[in-house]
Amino acid sequence: QVQLVESGGGLVQPGGSLRLACVASGFTLDDYAVGWFRQAPGKEREGITCIGKSDSTFYADSVRGRFTISRDNAKNMVYLQMNSLKPEDTAVYYCARGCYHYDYWGQGTQVTVSS
Repeated sequence: QVQLVESGGGLVQPGGSLRLACVASGFTLDDYAVGWFRQAPGKEREGITCIGKSDSTFYADSVRGRFTISRDNAKNMVYLQMNSLKPEDTAVYYCARGCYHYDYWGQGTQVTVSS
């Protein structure tokens, strides 16, 4: 069955960096666009980035220039490099199949940006 499992979250100070990883299984990664969305307490889900089958990338204004999505189809991995983190980036981050419209996603990984 389709599975996506995230890792790499944690507590980081403002201005710091984290790299999230997502291992995909149950489907051929290079046949799909994949992305990341996040959800903070009391807020709506926010699609922040995705990468298409041809490696074209899309970013929400809130993360453009600070976050970078990448994929390694041979390893069935999707990555999210997050730099210059801000307190407002605090959320649970989810890896998902699709680009802003998702059919499968993982259990999420918590990212907390605080001093």
